[in-house]
Amino acid sequence: MSETTGFTLEGKRDYTGAKLGMWLFLLSEILLFGGMFVLYSVYRYKNPADFHHASEELDVILGTLNTLILLTSSLTMAVSISAIQKGRRKLSAFLLVATMAFGLLFLVNKGFEWTAKIDHCIYPNSPTLLTRMKGEILFFGLYYVMTGLHGLHVLVGVGVLSVMLILLLKEKINQNHFTALENSGLYWHLVDIIWIFLYPLFYLIT
Repeated sequence: MSETTGFTLEGKRDYTGAKLGMWLFLLSEILLFGGMFVLYSVYRYKNPADFHHASEELDVILGTLNTLILLTSSLTMAVSISAIQKGRRKLSAFLLVATMAFGLLFLVNKGFEWTAKIDHCIYPNSPTLLTRMKGEILFFGLYYVMTGLHGLHVLVGVGVLSVMLILLLKEKINQNHFTALENSGLYWHLVDIIWIFLYPLFYLIT
C-alpha cells in the first residue's frame, strides 16, 4: 500500500520534500566519506608497500564478521520496512530491534579491535607508531579516523532507529505513514555501504 494513497496535494508535497531532504543529506555524507576515500587512495598510491604491511596487522576475521553483521542488519532493516507497509507492526518492531542489536554488536567488535591495537601501542601519535615507516603511520591514522567516523555514524543510526521504534510502538508509524522509517532505513543502508568500501581498503590490501 502506497503511503501517498489518499494524500492531499499538500500531503504528497510533504512526502516528496521529506524524501528529497533525506537524499540531499545522504549526498552530503557521501561527499564527506568520498573525500576521505580520495585521500586514502593518494596515500596508498605513494606508499603501497607500507600500507600492505600495516594492513596485515589487522584482524581479517573480525573485519569479515563485522561485514556480515552489517549486511544482515541491512536485510532486517529492509524487511522491517516491508512489514510495516503490510500492516505487520509487531514484526516490523521485532526486526527493528534486531537491526539495532546488530549495530551494537558491530560497535562491540570494533571496540575489541581498537582495544587490541591500543594495547599494542598502535594508535595515532603513539611513540611506538611514530618509529615506523611513514606509510604505516598514515595507514593507521586513516584507519582510526575513517573507521571511527563510521562507528560514530553507526551509533547515531542506532539512536535514530530507537526513536523509530518508539514511534512504531505508539503507532505514529503505521501502514499509512512510514516515511520516517523509510528515511531511517536509507541512512542505515548508507552506513552499511560505506563499511563495504572500508572493509577491503583496510583489511584486504594485496
